[in-house]
Amino acid sequence: MPERFDVDNPDNYIAAAFETDDPASIAKALGEVARTRNMSKLAKDVGMNRSALYRALSGDGNPEFATILKVVKALGLKLTPVPAAHCESA
Repeated sequence: MPERFDVDNPDNYIAAAFETDDPASIAKALGEVARTRNMSKLAKDVGMNRSALYRALSGDGNPEFATILKVVKALGLKLTPVPAAHCESA
């Protein structure tokens, strides 16, 4: 997990969480960024109630992959697969 969430660089924080390959870290990072935005609107965009979204993105939840994709999209991001060999050489 990245050391600390920087409100000025939320995209970098989320990207660092994805680099951990740890689902709980990814969900937690998405949740931390989501809490800095309008969580009620985000929940509506994702199609969940606010409390369920909080739980899913707590780091202790186990959100479905579809939920992660919806949250990423609602945050204005896009998941794009990159060959692992490309990541290791960077």
